[in-house]
Amino acid sequence: MAETIEDITINFEEEGVQVVKELDKVVLSKGAWTTIIFKFQQWDKTKKEYSPDRFTIRRYRKLKGSYSQQSKFNISSTDQAKKIIEALSSWI
Repeated sequence: MAETIEDITINFEEEGVQVVKELDKVVLSKGAWTTIIFKFQQWDKTKKEYSPDRFTIRRYRKLKGSYSQQSKFNISSTDQAKKIIEALSSWI
């Protein structure tokens, strides 16, 4: 559990292998409910290499002094990310 927003990460290691490698993060909102978008790569056991860049948006809630994940949305591809950007750009 993370006690500060800066401590929140999606880095994940399993059996000595970094399965999820966080490349960057941007805090979209702060407070008791925090939203963060992450850029990451995932380890592919079969290919023995990291995936192309992926993206995920996660919501965290601070309760009793620590943040816990409440929800997430994984952006499935760079193409989907571009479509989200296009949609938001047309609305704003």
